[in-house]
Amino acid sequence: MSKVILLDSAPVGLITNPKATPLALQCQEWFLTLSQRGYQVILPEIIDYEIRRELLRANKLSGIRKLEQLKSAIIYLPLTTEVMLKAAELWAEARKKGKPTADNKALDGDVILASQAILVAHHGHEVIVATSNKKHLSLFVEAKEWPEI
Repeated sequence: MSKVILLDSAPVGLITNPKATPLALQCQEWFLTLSQRGYQVILPEIIDYEIRRELLRANKLSGIRKLEQLKSAIIYLPLTTEVMLKAAELWAEARKKGKPTADNKALDGDVILASQAILVAHHGHEVIVATSNKKHLSLFVEAKEWPEI
């Protein structure tokens, strides 16, 4: 069984940040150690979308280039019908339990990311979502603050 990290938007934003802020540098160093520690790292398509749309809106070309570099350096996990069907189930279950993860009219990227993590785990992998806010994701999957991994 392989150990897999699915990246959420906060660490991806820091990893691809062209500005050398202390937090971005810390996250970039953390990211570089993951493969040395035996993790396979995955960029889910829903997270690429969340980061890319803001970079495009703000016309941040260097950030887009860094996102493209990341995308080509690690495993990229596209959205599929299976992912979206599972996400719809998670969305409905959360609301039935009174624990919505987003506004009812929102697309809810967290359930889509959780769905991708669940389906990767179904293929026999140990999966952790690296995030900066594990509250919503931990309702569905193992999620940890990225510095804790």
